[in-house]
Amino acid sequence: MKTISILLLLVLSIQGYSQTNKEPIDYVDCFIGTSNSRWMLGPYAGRPFGMVQLGPDNQNDGWMAGYEYSISNVSGFSHIHAWTMCGLIMMPQVQDPTFKDRPIDAAYRGAGASYHSRILKESEKAFPGYYAVELYDSDAKAELTATTHCGFHKYTFNDDYENALILIDLLFPAEYSAKLTDGEITIKDRQTITGYSTLTSSYNEWTLHFEIRFNKAFNSMNGWTQRQGEREDVHKVKGHGDVASYITFNVKKEEPLMAKVGLSLVSAEGASKNLEQELEVYDWDFNRAVNDARDEWNELLGRIKVEGGTHEDKVKFYTNLYRCYSQKQTWSDVDGKYVDPFEQVQQLPEGGVMYGGDAFWNTFWNLNPLWSFISPEIMKNWVDTQLELFDKTGWTNNGPTGLEHTGVMEVTHEVVLMISAWQKGIWKGDEKKLYKAVRNVVTNQGEILPGTGLAGNDYLNVFVEKGYVPYNLGRKSRTDRALNYAFDFYCVAQMAKALGKSDDYDDFMKKSEYWRNIFHPSIKYIVPKDTSGNWLDKFDPLSGYSFTEGNSWQYTWYIPHNVTGLIEAMGGEEVFNKRLENGFLKSNKKQFAAHAFDRSRKKAIECYINHGNEANMQPAYLFNYSGKPHLTQKYTRAILDNFYGSTPYHGWEGDEDEGQMGGWYVISAMGLFEMTGGVEAKPMVDLTSPLFDRVTIHLDNTYYPGKTFVIEAKNNSKENLYIQGIKLNGKKVKKPVISFEEIVKGGKLEFEMGPKPGKW
Repeated sequence: MKTISILLLLVLSIQGYSQTNKEPIDYVDCFIGTSNSRWMLGPYAGRPFGMVQLGPDNQNDGWMAGYEYSISNVSGFSHIHAWTMCGLIMMPQVQDPTFKDRPIDAAYRGAGASYHSRILKESEKAFPGYYAVELYDSDAKAELTATTHCGFHKYTFNDDYENALILIDLLFPAEYSAKLTDGEITIKDRQTITGYSTLTSSYNEWTLHFEIRFNKAFNSMNGWTQRQGEREDVHKVKGHGDVASYITFNVKKEEPLMAKVGLSLVSAEGASKNLEQELEVYDWDFNRAVNDARDEWNELLGRIKVEGGTHEDKVKFYTNLYRCYSQKQTWSDVDGKYVDPFEQVQQLPEGGVMYGGDAFWNTFWNLNPLWSFISPEIMKNWVDTQLELFDKTGWTNNGPTGLEHTGVMEVTHEVVLMISAWQKGIWKGDEKKLYKAVRNVVTNQGEILPGTGLAGNDYLNVFVEKGYVPYNLGRKSRTDRALNYAFDFYCVAQMAKALGKSDDYDDFMKKSEYWRNIFHPSIKYIVPKDTSGNWLDKFDPLSGYSFTEGNSWQYTWYIPHNVTGLIEAMGGEEVFNKRLENGFLKSNKKQFAAHAFDRSRKKAIECYINHGNEANMQPAYLFNYSGKPHLTQKYTRAILDNFYGSTPYHGWEGDEDEGQMGGWYVISAMGLFEMTGGVEAKPMVDLTSPLFDRVTIHLDNTYYPGKTFVIEAKNNSKENLYIQGIKLNGKKVKKPVISFEEIVKGGKLEFEMGPKPGKW
């Protein structure tokens, strides 16, 4: 009995040790939300803000594409999963290859299993910076890791093969259906392949240069082009429409076949230089590269330490935190070269980087504050990226996909990030230049630039002239533009005020109130108007007609810079609270869908709270402004617990969109939020019920004076979700708000929690 007791104690102590000594990265589940998800969201191997997101594809061309968890095969491993952008897929094979009559279809390209391979689903493994799976038809284990600009492949075959293949393909299924206008694959030497692909999609044209180095010599290369068909034992494959090749190897059982892949949007030399600098340091030590990726992610994720809560809470927290850094890209090379929107090669100063990704559509409610708290260098780099684009094109960029202008989401909210970074003291460059750049956005009509897309705000001139944007000017003359423009004017006004530019401040603040021109005085909703100033007839607040991925019910709350004015316009706190809470009561997680509107007809399809999309992620915090902060606490907790999930099938009931929903989860789980994006001279942070008993934010001393900021929730539980009182560094806090400055000075924020609404 004594021996059994000792063994039991030993087992329990080991279990306890393993639980308490988990690192942040150990809580990340890369498969959460990867079913029915976007192209950018998969179990891809990458680094923070990496150009490369290397991982499995198994879906057909079109919306979403990329990886689907429920499909038990892989068609290949592609390197770039950026918004509207893709590039270079590779796949090991031992099957007879088939090029002939290849449809551009992921799962069934070619005959039988010649292009794709079934997988052993239980063998799939992923953590930040690593992916692995057993390929049944290819009879090999595939392992992947990455650096910022490079992919690192390791394939271990389960038998000897005289002609194992590595397929290299320049055209494959992607979310935005890319077209190959020019491509080339060339043998440089018997261990090296070089080439490029020029691709176009909805918003962009780009040339991806690559260099692939293998750890052993290959036998031959066969190729395929759309015009010439298949050719054997070639030195070069070149064409358009469809270009691919396969490289043959003699492999031994359990002998790793490895490939290092350097990528660049600039040049072949850039791809080679990226490979040399980022991968040659590892020689062919694949595990060392994996461990470096793991360490880099662990350091970033470890800037926030959470204690208390359930294991599932921690999994959701760190997975969402990981997503905030895994889906946007660095488009400049290691030497600082990049290609601008006019297809000109530019050179950054030493240490400079150029970021890109999808739009800054309301990132001020999720990603911006998170980046401010734990990675201010990201904020700084974003501002530098924007000012570099302003230098070269005359405009900042609302969503620099491959650094091109896109005009996507009809608004330029990059100005919110830029002003916030300046007001918070993160960015300390030439403030005159910064002001000139953000002022340009609200004073000049947007324009289509040659060789790229829309820069600036379309219909801004109409907004300034009429005080709103009529719904009947064109397909994209949507009513919500006026709300977005009004907010941007408010943001730029705050910088004007700080710089003593009183005329600009007065003018911009006046325009920030133009939302009132489309607020119907009797219906009390934001209602579309036509060019003559007539209200839309047969108005339905649940219709998405003339609204961007939302409806009037949702957009009526979208006055972040003047919630008090909205409360008054709506008829006071009682009316405001009743309508808002009624919306929460009528909503549930299954109602949220990002694109569930028939905009061509005035038909109600979707309704009420839509946390699954960016235009409606602030309603829970509005109660802080209307005398009922306990409802903010109630509904933020409800969203954290119920809307967000922890399985492949339930991660986010909506469009995660490059970390935006993840960012909301992380800051709200800490009990924090920024309604206006931190653009005022003294940025303020809203407070709600923290999910964890204790949160420690490790502050960056390059930017902030404090060492740590601790958020402690006493008597916290799933039932005790209501704040009874708050203290900041021992002093009582009377309202659910503190300044950003107080956070970055370091200290402790204490919440006393209870089961009923507090009376503080």
